[in-house]
Amino acid sequence: MQHVFGHALIITGFVFVMMLVIEYVNVLTSGAWRKGLARNRWGQYAVAALLGAVPGCLGAFMVVGMYSHQVLTLGAVVAAMIATSGDEAFVMFAMIPRQAIALTIALLVIGMIAGALTDLFARKQSGECTGLEVHDSAQCRCFAHGQILHQWRELSAVRGILSTTLAIFIIAIASGQVGPDEWNWIRVTILILSAVSLLIVGTVPEHFLEEHLWKHVARQHLPRIFAWTFAALLLMHVLTDYLHLEGLIRENQWVVLLIACLVGVIPESGPHLVFLTLYVEGAIPLSILLASSIVQDGHGMLPMLAHSRMTFIRVKLINLAIGLAVGAAGLLFGV
Repeated sequence: MQHVFGHALIITGFVFVMMLVIEYVNVLTSGAWRKGLARNRWGQYAVAALLGAVPGCLGAFMVVGMYSHQVLTLGAVVAAMIATSGDEAFVMFAMIPRQAIALTIALLVIGMIAGALTDLFARKQSGECTGLEVHDSAQCRCFAHGQILHQWRELSAVRGILSTTLAIFIIAIASGQVGPDEWNWIRVTILILSAVSLLIVGTVPEHFLEEHLWKHVARQHLPRIFAWTFAALLLMHVLTDYLHLEGLIRENQWVVLLIACLVGVIPESGPHLVFLTLYVEGAIPLSILLASSIVQDGHGMLPMLAHSRMTFIRVKLINLAIGLAVGAAGLLFGV
């Protein structure tokens, strides 16, 4: 149990600092992303898929917002939701970095092809813009010029909590209390990201700190990530060390594929981690993990429920069909 808790803690800590840095970069560059949006269809698929591939949910939210204003097509939404893995992308890069890179590239290619096929067979979009609001991060300042010393003299509770937590995490990683026992690229990477995160927390204005880092990353995502990570690792610990179900899972790969794809339909970050953990343990092949990644999109589709429930269902059904097809092909070819 202690090993499971420690593993979940290091994964969650790595995810937290990555999310914090990604949130900062997203807010800093979101205006440029929108201005650089391509006008042609394949450009839309590429931009949407790349936004979806950015770890976390902000890229997917941007795609839904642009679709609601008829900037992007339905196919672009499909491309983005296939490419995205939501918060689970952070965990995949923490647990299986090499495979995560290959998986992300595969999802980008599959997403763009699926997006083109969707628009080829879908009816032309109609209807007026509904004005779905997606937070315009470009309005936020990322650096408090001339205010940093004042902010530390009038230290807020949020800045104090985040700074202290990051400092403790850095000390724990550097001393080997948490994470790898020896100095390697994983420990160095986590330390660098943690140091950058501490610098960000120490210099951003209060609005950015409160709205983006505290309310969005720390309060909304972090507890859920730790809970799902710990639950997935604990489940695998019970299945493999106590119930010894590895053989049963390996002998029923087609059933596991179906379950993985159906679970992926849930618009929630977390359930996908069960199948990621199964893959890491060698209980399922890459094809099932890929199929699960195609269908699931973390929280990416939640804003679509506010815009169009029918579109939500259509995108989910399209991705489910593609995930099952790709997963089945992979199992048939032994991937």
